[in-house]
Order: sequence, then structure tokens, then C-alpha cells
Amino acid sequence: MVSLEEKLKNPVWYSLKETHNKFLIEEDEVNFYNPKVNNFGAFFDTGKTAKALTNYSKLTNNFFLVSEHQTPIIDNNNVILEKKIDGCQMVLDNLQNINITEEIILLTEKNINEVYDLIWLVMPGFYQKRGFEMGKFYGIFKNNKLVSISGQRMQTNSFIEISSVVTHPDFTKKGLAKQLVAHTTKEILKENKLPILHTNKGNPAIGLYKKLGFKITRDMNWWLYSKK
Repeated sequence: MVSLEEKLKNPVWYSLKETHNKFLIEEDEVNFYNPKVNNFGAFFDTGKTAKALTNYSKLTNNFFLVSEHQTPIIDNNNVILEKKIDGCQMVLDNLQNINITEEIILLTEKNINEVYDLIWLVMPGFYQKRGFEMGKFYGIFKNNKLVSISGQRMQTNSFIEISSVVTHPDFTKKGLAKQLVAHTTKEILKENKLPILHTNKGNPAIGLYKKLGFKITRDMNWWLYSKK
């Protein structure tokens, strides 16, 4: 049996081996998500990544490999490294008591377009509408408009990742994200799983996560590629 600590070292890999196995696309011992859901991949053997990335690039234009410390090998004739995002993993250490004053709603399929539009407004890039299938999403509405969300992304039998924490620019600095992350964390704990999250180093949100009881545990880097 693989320990929780080992799963945390390669969260994409083990998510696809466990809870998200239905989204798995395997290319030469490299595991990828179905790109209609998510564009992350993971590996153990760098000797396998060049061929796998070339094959996966036939399915989508932009994609990531996620690794704690290994550097993937690529075929420069077919794949371009756009950038390396220096990230970190945070895990819940001791949840702090947060006063939740907002009405937080469990979102449903009828909210998919609203979730997509809000994420792309705040963080335009790589979120797919079917990313909603990866886990539960929670939201806060103001005047019948979705203005702040938090969601779940990578998952195994041992942990669930909090992700897609975004707030509409007109509603920032009101504590909405703080309450949503606290709520999402509590819901994960109810499933007897460890709440974790990932972010880029230097993100101001790290201070918020620390106040909620999360701690940085390791590097977790995103290598962004595009089809040549």
C-alpha cells in the first residue's frame, strides 16, 4: 500500500491511479488527465516523458507535467517548453476557527458556465468546463450573481486538493475567499481526507492559507509545454 506521504510527492499520478482513474490517459508510463477535463500529467521516469509528451500533444495544444523536483525530458522537434512555474504544496496542519458569515452554496451542473466564466475572468488560462467533474465546488452569490468560489481538484483515497479559489474583482477584500477555503477544508475533513493545496511561490494568498492552518511542505513545480 502506498503511504500518504508518497502520494503527496506525486499528487497528479496518484489522483489518476485512484479517484480520478476515469480521466486517465496513459502514454508510455506517463499519466495524463483527459485534456477535456484537465491538462496535467505526471511521471516517475524522465526517460519516458519525451515520447509521452509528443503523443499527448496530439490531443491538446497546451499541457503541464507536475513534479516535485525532477526535470522532464522533451523532444524539441515536437514540443516547446513555455515556462516552469515554481510552486509549492501546502497541507492542513491545524485548522483555525473561522467565523463563516456568508451563505455558502454547493454548486451544481447548472452553475458550470458561471464557474467557468468567473475563473477565466480572474485567472484566464487552462481551466476547462469539465474541470467541474473533478470534485465539489462551493460558491457565494450576491444579487443572484456568483462572485466567489472554491473547488476541489486532484483527489486520492487519502487527500483532496482545494483549488479554483477565485473572487470577482468587485468583491475582493471582503473575506469571501477565506470563508470559502475554510468551508471547503471542513467538508474535506468530513470525508476523513487530508486537505491540501498548491500555489506558486510568492503568491500573496500563501499568507491567508497559513492563517487558516496550512503549512508549506514541499516544492511542487509545473512545467508548461505547447505543441510545436
